[in-house]
Amino acid sequence: MSTNQPLRGIEWTCATGAELGDRLLAKELWEACAAARQHDQGKHSARERIDMLLDPHSFVEVGGLVRHRPTVTDLAGKRPVGDAVITGHGTVHGRPVCVFAHDFTVYGGSLGEAAGGKILKIMDLAMTSGIPIIGINDSAGGRIQEGVVAQSLYGEIFIRNVRMSGMVPQISLIMGPCAGGAVYSPALTDFVVMVSGSSQMFVTGPAVLRDALGEHVALEELGGARTHNIRSGAAHHMAVTEEAAVDYVRELLSYLQPATSSRRSDDPEPPPDVALNAAIPGPEEPYDIRTVLGHVLDGGALLEVHRWFAPNIVVGLARIDGRSVGVVANQPMRSRGRLDIAACQKAARFVRTCDAFDIPVVTFVDVHDDGAGELWAEGGGAALLHAYAEATVPKLTVIVGHAGGIGYVAMGSRHLGADLCVAWPTARVNGQDPYPAAACGYIDGVIEPADTRSRLRRALCLLATKKADMPPRKHENIPL
Repeated sequence: MSTNQPLRGIEWTCATGAELGDRLLAKELWEACAAARQHDQGKHSARERIDMLLDPHSFVEVGGLVRHRPTVTDLAGKRPVGDAVITGHGTVHGRPVCVFAHDFTVYGGSLGEAAGGKILKIMDLAMTSGIPIIGINDSAGGRIQEGVVAQSLYGEIFIRNVRMSGMVPQISLIMGPCAGGAVYSPALTDFVVMVSGSSQMFVTGPAVLRDALGEHVALEELGGARTHNIRSGAAHHMAVTEEAAVDYVRELLSYLQPATSSRRSDDPEPPPDVALNAAIPGPEEPYDIRTVLGHVLDGGALLEVHRWFAPNIVVGLARIDGRSVGVVANQPMRSRGRLDIAACQKAARFVRTCDAFDIPVVTFVDVHDDGAGELWAEGGGAALLHAYAEATVPKLTVIVGHAGGIGYVAMGSRHLGADLCVAWPTARVNGQDPYPAAACGYIDGVIEPADTRSRLRRALCLLATKKADMPPRKHENIPL
């Protein structure tokens, strides 16, 4: 039997009222055929993607026998078991998570009442259980045969995205062409990961733009991984393959479960990393801030977020002595680390994400005070100020180079609530060496670069029990 042809005699067996065993057999045979069609396109099936994501043998399916109502126009005789999405829960690195995966081989992964109801149920389970939820998206959008019902289900999904925001991590894997409502929900989540060459996000496709506006835009240019990772910033990571995208999400989840260091603040310190003393070549020479970070972070490892968007600032997740931290750092190799609008938006979003999930923020400052007039007039800087000022997690700042003008204040300064602010002797605070600022109490100390990791480790240990009371209010009003 050719797997390139639908199993017409088996595909809809469950519509005949067969017993449970026959239903499950029909489902398995259909999924085998569907997986082969996905493979022909260089893609994995929905179930294979779930298996890649979760720990082996940990997946528990929820709603596997759900089908759409037989009264749906034009679809009454085609009611596949499970409909167009697979939902359930399992573990990643032993940590419970909820997951849903659109099945593009069933009505293009489109959302109708049955599929939408399954997604709502698994989202509610994630929210009430306080565990992350990962959506694997490969969907044509709303199912047109179900009309307004499909759109109403998207509304129910959107409101859950918003209500879950900041409560549990929401991660979206884009594994194929996603349109309409299938784009808006991922845009409301915390992290969006795309696959180069095979995943797209767009509200309306190239054909609609051509017919309605006379514009000819290629699919990749309209909503491909490069477009959303480099230009729009709507995606947080671009992977080469589906396997690499899943690996990124698995690693990301490991940082979103903050680990407690087994060391105490009075434990003997490892020897200083003297190589860090020569990490910066000179006050006006460009260098890669990742070189500095490599000496400070555990294993030199940084899981970057938004790597290709606004590259004049670097943000990502790392560990210091096993504790998860969020890193924000100016990148002198790109526009001298300048804080333009995109860089401020990128950093502000990341700081707020860390604050939502109780991850300390460590900031490395080397920013020149040029172009600030345009920046603050456009409001990008206001969002960065707001993000740092509202964050209540431990905030540690190291000034390694320039810290001029409003950039000095915006990059996690003591004035915005930093718990620790130290500077290297190479620092230039508003054109001066760091000692006048230290004399005013704005900087807690001038330290040798080699001592940076030790100072941060001790501060993180001290601040592990930090508590901050905020004034009662409905919510803050961040400038957007």
